[in-house]
Amino acid sequence: MPDIKLITENLADELIPGIQQASGIYILTSFVMESGVRILAPHLKDALERGSEVKLLAGDYLFVTQPEALRELLLIHPGMEVRLWRSRGTSFHPKAYLFDYMNGQGKFIVGSSNLSRSAFKMGLEWNLSVNAQLEPFTFQEALDKFMRHFYHDQTNALTEGVIAAYEQEYIRNRQKYPKLVRQIVEEEEADLGGAAVSGGAVNTDNAVDGGSSSEASALVPRPAQAGALEALENALDEGYNRAMVVMATGLGKTYLAAFFARNRFRRVLFIAHREEILLQAKQSFLHVMPDKSTGLYNGTAKEGEAELVFASIYTLGTKRHRERFEPDAFDLIVVDEFHHAASKSYQALLDYFLPGFLLGITATPERLDGKDVYALCDGNVAYQIHFTEAIQKGWLSPFRYYGIYDDTDYSQLTWLGNVYDEAELLAVQLREEMAERIYDAWLKHRQTRTIGFCSSIAQANFLSRHFSSRGAVARSLSSESSPAQRREAVRKLAEGELDVIFTVDLFNEGVDIPSVDTLLFVRPTQSLTIFTQQVGRGLRLQGGKDSCVIIDLIGNYRNADIKMSLFDTGAGGEKGKRSGILPTVPAGCMIDFETGVVDLLKKLARKRQPRKEKLLSAYRNLKDDLQRRPTYLELHLHGRENSREYKQEFGSYVAFLGWAEELKPQEQEALASYKDWLLEAEGTGMTKSYKMVLLLAMLERGAERWPQPITAVEAAPFFHRYLTEKEYRRKVDMSDKQSQALLDYNEKKIAALIEEMPMSKWSGSSKGLATFDERGFGFSLDIAVSDREVLFRWTREICEYRLHSYFEKKAE
Repeated sequence: MPDIKLITENLADELIPGIQQASGIYILTSFVMESGVRILAPHLKDALERGSEVKLLAGDYLFVTQPEALRELLLIHPGMEVRLWRSRGTSFHPKAYLFDYMNGQGKFIVGSSNLSRSAFKMGLEWNLSVNAQLEPFTFQEALDKFMRHFYHDQTNALTEGVIAAYEQEYIRNRQKYPKLVRQIVEEEEADLGGAAVSGGAVNTDNAVDGGSSSEASALVPRPAQAGALEALENALDEGYNRAMVVMATGLGKTYLAAFFARNRFRRVLFIAHREEILLQAKQSFLHVMPDKSTGLYNGTAKEGEAELVFASIYTLGTKRHRERFEPDAFDLIVVDEFHHAASKSYQALLDYFLPGFLLGITATPERLDGKDVYALCDGNVAYQIHFTEAIQKGWLSPFRYYGIYDDTDYSQLTWLGNVYDEAELLAVQLREEMAERIYDAWLKHRQTRTIGFCSSIAQANFLSRHFSSRGAVARSLSSESSPAQRREAVRKLAEGELDVIFTVDLFNEGVDIPSVDTLLFVRPTQSLTIFTQQVGRGLRLQGGKDSCVIIDLIGNYRNADIKMSLFDTGAGGEKGKRSGILPTVPAGCMIDFETGVVDLLKKLARKRQPRKEKLLSAYRNLKDDLQRRPTYLELHLHGRENSREYKQEFGSYVAFLGWAEELKPQEQEALASYKDWLLEAEGTGMTKSYKMVLLLAMLERGAERWPQPITAVEAAPFFHRYLTEKEYRRKVDMSDKQSQALLDYNEKKIAALIEEMPMSKWSGSSKGLATFDERGFGFSLDIAVSDREVLFRWTREICEYRLHSYFEKKAE
């Protein structure tokens, strides 16, 4: 072996051979994590059984070492000697692995790696391995120092009693310094995934390295999952019975669902739209709950009797199969890829079942057919994390993005509403010079395993043949490929037998190949949702992969410039609101454009420079995605530009719609008639939410009655219920002494507050539209019968938008 070796990744590949050969194994580490113990445990056990000496000294510094990790060390072998260093508040930060061989040789490894899976396989670490023969005195000195530390007065032999005492301090410290502990633990335990793919794609989130089912049952949530679990627990405590979690691909949504189900729910139904996803989900749930019975329901009663039932939407979408279960048969229903759930196939199922809790999980909540996914979870998005944020936290792989100039003039192709005319598009794509340009870009930037995303089967086949003729090992896959062909191609790609798979939307969801390190986009980006899903295919962490290369052909097609906002961290401004051509990418990531791409993006930016045009472009982009006019709240949640700018520029969102010629003739007339009211609803000041809560209470009475006077006593029940039913509302607007007295329902006190706060203040600041007299509080609006519905809808949109943005801002 080399005398000196720098190790910056996959330290386990050095440690395990050392353990397998050494007669003496000595480990000194600040922190010990369960995941790290599981990697080394079988090899340490083998070493002890062949007669090697094993000593391990772990530290209690900052109480990061996990008590369960110490317990697992005790279980490895009776002959293994483990001691715990009691730091007593002083720094204890060594990381050293010493191996003494039978022939007098040896080596020692020192550096940055604690005993955790992240340090051994995934994290960015620096360690130096030194051959003992190069520096025999230094090696012996290291052994001597280890033994002095090992038997120091500040150490205790590890016993269950020592662990129990440490555990009490561990719990107290986590409660006292939660943020500090969370930060360190996230750094040390950044990933539990990364199992190799064998025989096809599998879901590797939180997978255990060769562990038994009993080991798997001890799985703990990864950091992103822990945050989502906490949010879901809060949702339960606040009385929600349904919620959606939006997590970037690769963060372990299925394992999150399993962790959520583990302690709270007895019977679980997991629904997906593809069998591959169901099989992966079943495996994931069994890792977390190995003692539960499982069934892949395909119409047989026996499979449906299991505690964990996994079923296709196509099976349960039929009345006969659905009604084999009682409506309340399941305590928890999990709907995977929840953005599909607004389709008719899901609607009947969701209407039939009455679970204790409905959980929707997705990486991309937006739909393309205009149905409201958010309504299916009562608007409760419990947790949301974008892939750029996950990269910043070290939970996903960094990317290197190469923008390759595509000189095709897409403006000459016919746009059919959401796609280009297929025949016209193929005419420009199936050209040898285009294929050669794609091949050259791929050859220049690619790494080891590539997925190429195409527009059509014809393009995938064409590029596969071209790449093969140039010496690459390429395949094309599509919905026409058999499941066996897909599995075989995925296996070969994962094992390095294939260079590239060209596909048409086949790997958007569900299939995980962590070792994929190159993505090739040879299609116009027609949907930001699909583009986001496809980018996620390459960002999963995997040993040996330090980044994902994204090679993207950029021409003057629709959304070419807009998709850059997906990579933006929002540094120096609001997230996703890009101010220049180049997005601000996470640390460790890179974007490199060819000159032609820079010129193209500048040209597109100049076209959008006027403020009104920028707002119009963002609106049209969202409208294209939804295939309908966005509501005000949707514009705020998903639009590329800051929603407040629409009010600043036009006075109201409806006025913007009028300017953009998005209103029907009758709506244009309504806008002119009720412009003052729309400005009033948008512009009335709000130091608390009370004005909009009162307005919402009035709107609850319907399109015909909402402007009519309401008394404070009439408004009191809704007012109290709205502000107290959600924890975040109580924290924000019932925190001062006066409002705290209203936590318990007292009609007289609440009515008095309503009269003083929203009613008197709004009528006093209004320009004659809001009135408050002996009849109650109302609005002086003369609304034509033909305008009732449209003004009611616009007013409700404004009210819901203002309430959401108010609580969102106050919670920051």
